[in-house]
Amino acid sequence: MNILCIGDIVGRPGREAVEYALPKIKKEHRIDFVIANAENASGGAGLIPKNANEILAFGVDVITMGDHAWDKPEIFAYLQEHQDKIVRPANFPDGAPGVGWTIATASNGVKVGVINLLGRTFMRYNIPCPFLALENIVAQIKEQTAVIVVDIHAEATSEKVALGHYSDGKVSLIFGTHTHIQTADEKILPQKTAYITDLGMSGPYDSVIGQDKTKIINRFLTSLPSKFEVAKSPGALHGVIVKVDPKTGKAEGITRLQMAHGV
Repeated sequence: MNILCIGDIVGRPGREAVEYALPKIKKEHRIDFVIANAENASGGAGLIPKNANEILAFGVDVITMGDHAWDKPEIFAYLQEHQDKIVRPANFPDGAPGVGWTIATASNGVKVGVINLLGRTFMRYNIPCPFLALENIVAQIKEQTAVIVVDIHAEATSEKVALGHYSDGKVSLIFGTHTHIQTADEKILPQKTAYITDLGMSGPYDSVIGQDKTKIINRFLTSLPSKFEVAKSPGALHGVIVKVDPKTGKAEGITRLQMAHGV
């Protein structure tokens, strides 16, 4: 089976890029299941229910989140009501809205476990260990399916790489999000887990990680605070397609993907 994972959707340009590219990708690559990180999809930080519904309507099966999960309080109830379609980091403390993992059914009938984790190095939250959280969740998902995909939303490359090796043989795919720059290190690890440090961003092509480049450059030049603003340039979709054996859950291939919209 073929699983498409889409990197951080940023603002309207990111949503438009996904709307444009996703039907074409699904048809050309015979995609069975789609995961997209959308924690920046509404105004560049956070997600509102209206935009979540749009992204699902585009053909995304499960939405993952990250450190901006709580930026839009409107999403709290949505997380509770749509636990089969959207997950926030599983290592947030008990009592946080929503769930950190789910099991959804692909178009070919195969069940897919999706786990969302948040890194700790250089991140703004003091949260429990993502490594230990992963171990506990994988055991539960394996009771229902061998196909498991993990989104590790983290800043430090070393933390993502370490979690990848720790996950090898336990999950089908582990991909990184958060830094918005696609890495060229896609690989199949020794125990047949697919890995990439960062999917990249689905958002404005002519920008600084999705934000207006002039404002960001000015901030570096002056050290003065300025409000971030999503760039208005056309968007590009970044992600990976992973081929997985649905019976064993082992990865058989991973391909980086980039598709521009109006660039």
